[in-house]
Amino acid sequence: MIKYSLVRFTLFAFLIGSTHLAFAQSKPALQQPPSTLPKDFPQLPPLLKTEGGTLITTKRQWENQREKIKADWLAFMGEFPRKRAPLKTEFLEKEDLGGFTRQYVRYQIEEGIFTDGYLFTPKDAKGKLPAVVVFHPTTPFQARGVAGLEPEYDEARRQGMQLVQRGYVVWCPRNFIFDEGTGEKSGARMWTRNAERIHKQHPTWTAMARMTFDAIRAADFVESLSTVDKKRIGCIGHSLGAKVALYAPAFDARYKASVSSEGGIGLKFSNWDAIWYLGKEIKDPGFELENHQVLSLVAPRAFLLLAGESADNDKSWAFIQSALPVYKLYGKRENLGWFNHREGHKYSDQARAVAEDFLDRHLK
Repeated sequence: MIKYSLVRFTLFAFLIGSTHLAFAQSKPALQQPPSTLPKDFPQLPPLLKTEGGTLITTKRQWENQREKIKADWLAFMGEFPRKRAPLKTEFLEKEDLGGFTRQYVRYQIEEGIFTDGYLFTPKDAKGKLPAVVVFHPTTPFQARGVAGLEPEYDEARRQGMQLVQRGYVVWCPRNFIFDEGTGEKSGARMWTRNAERIHKQHPTWTAMARMTFDAIRAADFVESLSTVDKKRIGCIGHSLGAKVALYAPAFDARYKASVSSEGGIGLKFSNWDAIWYLGKEIKDPGFELENHQVLSLVAPRAFLLLAGESADNDKSWAFIQSALPVYKLYGKRENLGWFNHREGHKYSDQARAVAEDFLDRHLK
């Protein structure tokens, strides 16, 4: 069995290496619009225009507009606690996996509320290292999947294992919707019960506020590690994790580079109205917020959107197109990108090659 697993891993690594070689020979343009725009291409309100119709032409004007956008979103999502509880970090089981270690870690989010996950650290590295937080998708394997602990989990999506081998310290936290104690083993009923818990604890919060605050606490934890360069922290997420990878850098400037894969960036693109995300209010006729505003809060830091013609597709270009003028205002147009691999709702080999190159360029 060990010999078979080694052969399988070697073959998988060879195939990935071939994909990366092909990618290196022909890198895709990350700001190329679709050749043909869909008929239902979103028409988004311009970001560089005030409610009164005044055009925004300076960074100072934009910073004022940015604060208003942020305040509007926090008023809807819920304000984060001003004072954070101590992490009370517990470093538990540790495995030596050759060139790196994997450690089970637990820390406090709020008083009496803990999360856990898996920390990867390269061995024998010199100096401070860049770090990436991996937000997992909605799989019953949760953080254990991306951390490479579940044999049934697709090897292509084990970002924790992949990124540590590129020299990153990697933190794979568990999303709160997988908290135990709901009486449900997994699935939408479990996620719903956990979202209902949050609403009881924080009546003004959406579940997305909790996910975003968890991402803020993840940055707190990563920053606390002696091996990490605090100025080089990034994040990546697929599906559920992609949504967090959009909101995390929008509300925490410590995330310098982010990759959001197939989360469905538009509020109508996927199930943002679920109770474990933003809730049904986003479908109200008078609801005026949209995620191009959230994306604009990330500027001028690096952000990459990965589409696969599923949750994200050519319509997603509208959100990149909308945020580009903000990036141009900072002189950082090159920090925003997108790539549609057209391979469905998955983190494909092509998507991985683009994502890893993007993170390397902005964090190394």
